[in-house]
Amino acid sequence: MIKLIVGLGNPGPEYEQTRHNAGFWWVDAVARQLGVMPQMDRNYKGLMARTSVAGNPLWLLMPQTYMNRSGQSVAPLARFFKIAPEEILVVHDELDLPPGEAKLKKGGGHAGHNGLRDIHAQLGSGDYWRLRLGIGHPGNKSEVANWVLRKPPLDDRIAIDQAMDRGLKALDDLIAGDTAKATSVIHTSKPPRPKPPRQTPDAKQAQDPSQD
Repeated sequence: MIKLIVGLGNPGPEYEQTRHNAGFWWVDAVARQLGVMPQMDRNYKGLMARTSVAGNPLWLLMPQTYMNRSGQSVAPLARFFKIAPEEILVVHDELDLPPGEAKLKKGGGHAGHNGLRDIHAQLGSGDYWRLRLGIGHPGNKSEVANWVLRKPPLDDRIAIDQAMDRGLKALDDLIAGDTAKATSVIHTSKPPRPKPPRQTPDAKQAQDPSQD
């Protein structure tokens, strides 16, 4: 079962709508769905709420340490409440997925994500679950830092919101540990690109303005 859901982001109004705060967006939505309001808890350096789902305790956490120190919020809470890494779901922005896609994954590396890097270091383990929310890639590695700290255009934000909605629909399954069922709701596959109609040489010539 999932006992702790962590949304990653940066605190402050200047970062609120930036791509790097996709994890915050999702945990905010989870809190609204569960009818709770995370409050600042200085013991865990983050906005935290505790609730119960189907009789089981659940913690929501949004570290307020800035992204590259996220583990300094996550690890103390996990240790105090004896929450194992495999009972933690970390929700974060994902450069390697386009807006509108989301993937559920357990374990693995941090792939250069500073929030995951610090959680790895502070927990001493990478065996936690991740909900990866696609934000797309700028196409140039040197532009990544600016990309994640910018507000996405409206079309991208709508696509990200749609992916987050699928995650919300799978919330009960995620908490219950039915990751196979949750995955079937969260994951999407791109529709195949339609093949152009076959054309006869005469038809092609008739449609090609260079032949006029």
